[in-house]
Amino acid sequence: MGYRIRIFALSDAPVELTKLRGVVPAGQELIDESGESLEWTQLLLKHVAGPEIAVIERDPVMPGQLGAEEIQEFLENIQGEKPDSAVNWLTGFLPKVKVIFALQLLNGTDVGEGWRGVHAIQNKLWSELGGILQADGEGLSNEDGYHILWQFDGEPQGSWNMAVLESNGNWTAFEMKLEDKNQREAFLEGRIPPGAKVLGKPKP
Repeated sequence: MGYRIRIFALSDAPVELTKLRGVVPAGQELIDESGESLEWTQLLLKHVAGPEIAVIERDPVMPGQLGAEEIQEFLENIQGEKPDSAVNWLTGFLPKVKVIFALQLLNGTDVGEGWRGVHAIQNKLWSELGGILQADGEGLSNEDGYHILWQFDGEPQGSWNMAVLESNGNWTAFEMKLEDKNQREAFLEGRIPPGAKVLGKPKP
């Protein structure tokens, strides 16, 4: 299947290719594999005269379409994950999603500034349409981009920007150490971990 990162967008407004190409780093190009149309469905990001970096797919969430099936699959897969508050919030959020952008990473991602191109397109789509982020083997974010659901593979390490949903309905964001057992247990219970660095609201 390949590793994917996704944007679950709340708007299905078209994003013009010129806007996306405007953020692609020098030495990379974005090719419309679906016919150079406003309603593009598949793009290819690659190094100029070099390896392919990522395939970007646009899947509208409509009955009988792949996007709707994927939303249903995610709704089923998050059940039983932690924290419970994030699962409940996502269960209410995901049915509102109108389009899914899936970025499948290819060999060129780790060549030169491949990752920079991937993140540039991801951030442009997200800033244009809003929504939440997802990464295979990691989990999902809230609308501010903070990680809210623990779906990490293996034993992750390092600092990570997370958020938990407070009883007042607001998110509190913080930086925690993924390998810290006490901090991990607190997050899974939906609490701000002891010793975590509370963060301010992210800049737009």
